[in-house]
Amino acid sequence: MTYRIAICYGRPADPAAFDAYYAETHVPLARKIPGLSAFTWGLCSALGSGEPPYYMVASLHFPTAEALDQALASTEMKAAGRDVRNFATGGVTMFTQSEQSVLIP
Repeated sequence: MTYRIAICYGRPADPAAFDAYYAETHVPLARKIPGLSAFTWGLCSALGSGEPPYYMVASLHFPTAEALDQALASTEMKAAGRDVRNFATGGVTMFTQSEQSVLIP
């Protein structure tokens, strides 16, 4: 089992500015969060017609619940969290999740 923070970003007012800020400023901040075992992100596309509910989803993975708890309390996480207001003009939804793989035992 791994532990994840999911960060779901709504459609920003200026997607090009969001993308640039995220890649150049926010990613380097988030990579400093202690205990990270994986960090992924991607732009969303609808499977059918219409717009997906989110513009981008990022996932921060941690190997244990303790590592997740320590990361959430860290100064690095607080800095990354404060930075979100600098670019997430479309809003943001965050939650934690324990994940179990169905393909790898």
